Amino acid sequence: MDKDQILSKFSTDPDRYYKVALFENEGFRRKSCIKCRRFFWTLDDNISMCPDHIENSYSFIGDPPTNKRFDYTQAWKEVESFFVQNNHKSVGRYPVVCRWRDDLYFTIASIVDFQRVMGSKVVFEFPANPLIVPQTCLRFKDIENVGVTGRHFSSFCMIGQHSIPNSQGYWKDKCVELDFKLLTERFGINKKEIVFVEDVWAGGGSFGSSLEYFVRGLELGNAVFTEFQGDLTNYSVLDQKIIDMGAGLERFAWITMGTPTAYDCCFGPITKHMITKIGIDIDSGTISKYFMSVAKALSESNDIAIVRKMAAKIAGLDETKQDKIISPLEGIYMIADHLRTLVFAISDGALPSNVGGGYNLRMILRRTLATIDRFGWNFDLNNLIDLHIDYLKSTYPELEQTRNDVKTIIEIEKNRYNESKVRMKNMATTFKTQNKKLSVDDLIRLYESDGITPDFLKESHIIQEIPSTFYERLSDLHQSEKTEKKEELDLEGIPDTDLLYYKDDPHEFKAKVLKIIKNKFVILDKTSFYARGGGQEPDHGKIEEFDVIDVSKHGNVVLHEVREGEVPKEGIVASCKIDSARRYGITRNHTSTHVLNASARNILGSWIWQHSAFKDVEYARLDITHHSNLTEDEIMKIEDLANTTIRKNIPVLINQFERGEAEQEYGFRIYQGGVVPVKLVRIVNIEGFDVEACGGTHVQKTGEIGLIKITKAERIQDGVVRLEFVSSKSALKYTQNQDQKISHIVKSLGSSKEKMLESFEHVMKDSDDAKKRLRHIIKRTSEASAREAISQAKSIGKIKLYSTVDEELDEEFHISVGEMATKIDKSLIYCAFIVKNESIKIISFSGADAIPIKKAGDLVKEVSKVLGGSGGGRDAFGQGGGKDLSKIKDALLTIEKSILGER
Repeated sequence: MDKDQILSKFSTDPDRYYKVALFENEGFRRKSCIKCRRFFWTLDDNISMCPDHIENSYSFIGDPPTNKRFDYTQAWKEVESFFVQNNHKSVGRYPVVCRWRDDLYFTIASIVDFQRVMGSKVVFEFPANPLIVPQTCLRFKDIENVGVTGRHFSSFCMIGQHSIPNSQGYWKDKCVELDFKLLTERFGINKKEIVFVEDVWAGGGSFGSSLEYFVRGLELGNAVFTEFQGDLTNYSVLDQKIIDMGAGLERFAWITMGTPTAYDCCFGPITKHMITKIGIDIDSGTISKYFMSVAKALSESNDIAIVRKMAAKIAGLDETKQDKIISPLEGIYMIADHLRTLVFAISDGALPSNVGGGYNLRMILRRTLATIDRFGWNFDLNNLIDLHIDYLKSTYPELEQTRNDVKTIIEIEKNRYNESKVRMKNMATTFKTQNKKLSVDDLIRLYESDGITPDFLKESHIIQEIPSTFYERLSDLHQSEKTEKKEELDLEGIPDTDLLYYKDDPHEFKAKVLKIIKNKFVILDKTSFYARGGGQEPDHGKIEEFDVIDVSKHGNVVLHEVREGEVPKEGIVASCKIDSARRYGITRNHTSTHVLNASARNILGSWIWQHSAFKDVEYARLDITHHSNLTEDEIMKIEDLANTTIRKNIPVLINQFERGEAEQEYGFRIYQGGVVPVKLVRIVNIEGFDVEACGGTHVQKTGEIGLIKITKAERIQDGVVRLEFVSSKSALKYTQNQDQKISHIVKSLGSSKEKMLESFEHVMKDSDDAKKRLRHIIKRTSEASAREAISQAKSIGKIKLYSTVDEELDEEFHISVGEMATKIDKSLIYCAFIVKNESIKIISFSGADAIPIKKAGDLVKEVSKVLGGSGGGRDAFGQGGGKDLSKIKDALLTIEKSILGER
C-alpha cells in the first residue's frame, strides 16, 4: 500500500484521524509546512515550517531545552518511573536475536516483541496492558553513517509504549496526553517547543495514522495507531487495535544533555576513556558546530561525503583539522557503537559468521578492528567491553552473566581477523597493480569470498569511498530465511486430526478412514502415528494390512503414506498399529538431543543454541552454534555431562502453557527447535537441566536413555558444529564395535593393548611421510589435472561445468585441482563427489565469472540435500556431503538444473 496515498486521504479528515483531546485542551493549531506541505500541530504561532525545515533545527546542541539533565541510563529510569506511575507494567527487554519470528534474524522494533506469526497472519500477544519496555533493537542498513552523523546507531533502545484500547488500556487521546506530560512534566521541556507531525504507518496488511513528536528538529518518538486492515478501496476496523509508540532513548538523553552528538551522552564512560587514551584536543564549540551542521545537511543530501565537506566548511575546519580531530572522533564513536551491538548480540546467543545475521556481526567487528588498525590505536577490547557492561547493567542486569562469553567470542574473531590480514594485504597489492575499478558487486563478492572489508580497501587506497549502498545490500542478502514448500494438497473440509500421541498414546487403536488422496495418503479421524516434525522422523506401522512408510502433517491434518498399490477404503473403521520398537528408539534419541544440547551449552558457553537436529531409530545428529571445531577434551566433557544427567534419572515433565506465559516463565531459550506457530506450547522440562518448547515424543526419565555416545563432531559451516551420536542399545553396540576394531588393530600391529599407542605412532610416522610425498606429487601434477578437467568440462550457457565421481583420490587432491582449474578458467564450476566408507563428500569451486550464476556454497547446499546430507560455504568454495549413494545420479542432474535455474 502506498503510504503517500493513505496520508493524503487521512489528511483530508484531520478531526477523524489526528485531532486528539490534548490539541483541543492546550490550543494546538494545525498548520501546513510552507516548504513541503506536511501537516503539523503546534502551540507556536511563529512557526510556518515543519520540523524538517525549521531554522533552529538541532539548536539543542549546546543549548538543551530541558531543565533537567539525564544520560542514557538515567533517562530510562525517568521514562520507566513516569509510565509505571501511570499504571503501565515495565517489562524487561526481549532478546535482540528474534527467536520467535522465522522471518527476522534480529529484533528491529519494540512491537516485534509481541508479534507472533500464526499461519499467514501476524497476531499480538502482550504480557500486560498497557506496558513499557526498553527494547534494544539492531539495524544494519545505515552502517556507513554510524559514528559520522552524530545520531545513527547499529543498536539503539526503542522505548516501547504499547496499549490495546480495552478496559485496561487506552487509545489516541490518552497516549498523546501521556507522551506530552512525559516531555513537559518529567523532562521539563517547554510545551511550545513540542511539535506533532501527521504521518501514517502501513505493513502486514494493517495500517493507521501516526503522530511523530519533535523538539527543535529532533524526532523523539512516533505514536502509531494501528487501526485498519485491507486497502484504501476496501478496509475495515481491526478487531484488535494497537498503540505502537516507539521513542528513541538515545535521543531523550541527547535532548537533555545537549552534547555535540548522541554518542557522547549514550556511551557513558566509554567514549571519554578512548578520547583520553588517544589524546584528542577537542574544542567543544567547534565540534558542536560541526555535528549540528552535519545533522542539518543530512536533510538536504544523503551523500555522506558531501555532508562532511559541507559541515567542515561551516565549522571552519580545514582538511588537516578534519583528519586530526573529526576522523578520530568518528572512529571512536563507531567503535563504541559496534562493540555495544556485539555485547547485546553475543549475550543473546548470536555468533559472528559468514551466514545469516552473523554476517552483520562479523562485518561490524571487522570494521572496528580495521579502524583501530588504521589509526594505530592500542585499545584493550576486553576493557571496553567491561566499561560497556558496567555502564549498562543497571538497566540490563542480564549482561553481567555473559561478560566472559562476549570476551571469548570477540577474542576468537579478532585472532581470525589478524590471521587474514596478510592475505588481505597481498590481494590489495594485486588490485593496485591491476588498477581495476571495483563495483559494489565486486566489494560484496570480496567480503563474502575472502572476508575483505571495504574499510580495509579504503585504508589501502584501493577505493576512495565506501559506496553508500554497500552495507544495505549486504544486510539484505542475509536477512531472509528460505522456507521449504510442502506438496500442495486439497484438504478443504477435512476436520483436524485428533492426535492421540499427545494423550494416552495407544500403540494399537481403531480409527475411521476419512479420505484417500492420490491413492497413497490415508487421512484418519484420529491417530497415534507421530508425524515428521522438529527433526524427529515419523512412526511406521500398519493401517489394516497396509504398511505405513511415512507420516506428515499439513496444517492440523495428518497424512499417512502407505506403499503404492492398494489402500484401505474410505469410510471404514481401520485397525492401526505403530511400530513400537521404532518409536521407542526415536523417542530416546529425541530426549538425548535435549540432554546433549544442554550439556554442550554448559561445557562450551551461552552462545550454544540448537541450529538443527535429526532423530531416527539408530542414529541422530545435533547441529549447534559454535565458533570452532571441538577438541577431543570438549567432546569428552560434553559426553560425560550428558551421561551423568542420564544416570541421575531426572524426570522429564511435559506440560502445556500459553505461549506468552511460557516465554515469561522460562525465557526464550525454549525456542531451541525454532519458532512455535501455535498459541498453546508444549514445554519439555528435564528438571533443573533443560527446558524447551517441543512437540516430539520423549522418555519419562533420563535413565531410560541408558547411554549417549558421540560418534563424530565436525564443523559443517561457519558458526555451526555437527554432533553425530547414538544412544541406548545403539550406543552400546557402537562401543562394542569400537572395542572389536581396537582388538583387530592390536593384532595387525603385532602388539598388545598396553603398547598399542607406541606401535601406532611408528605406523603414523611412516604414514605422514607417505602423505608428504603424496602432497608433493599432487602439487606438481595439479595444473595438468586442472587443464584436463577444463578440457572435459561441459558448456552450459556462459559457463562450463566439470563434475566427477571419484572412489580413489581424496578431497585434498580435488581441492588442489579445483582451485587451480577455476583460477585458470574463471567461467568454470568444478564439482567432485568423493565416495568413501559408504558416504559421499562434495567439493565444489566456482570461478570468478561463474559466481554470479552459481555460488559454490549454494550449489553444495542444494546437492547435499539430494544425498540426504547438508553443506554450504562461500561464493568460490563449498563443501558438504551425504550418505545416500543411490541418489548420486540424481545429485549430478541437480547440479545442471541448479545452474540453469530449474527446480
